[in-house]
Amino acid sequence: MTDSQDTSKEKDRFFYPIGSYRGEFTPEHLAFNANLQEFAQRVSIICGLETGGKISSQDAYKEIKQLWHQLKKSKQELLDQNDYPRPDLPEDNDI
Repeated sequence: MTDSQDTSKEKDRFFYPIGSYRGEFTPEHLAFNANLQEFAQRVSIICGLETGGKISSQDAYKEIKQLWHQLKKSKQELLDQNDYPRPDLPEDNDI
């Protein structure tokens, strides 16, 4: 790996940190956690843009509101769905 690739990866880790998931593992929980982390990162960027005068307060509010609706929809689809019974899978010894 070249020095520029190392620097780029370090920059990505700094700007887009990924926290470890520590909750009860299900694919739905993991997916929602990823969506929640992305929401937090994007809100942080929008706040920085607004604070730096790059976007207006109204635009920042609209963007965050849109992100909130996306996160809320994600929660409804991933976590609020009815608990459908998991299919019975054969045991390893049945194969």
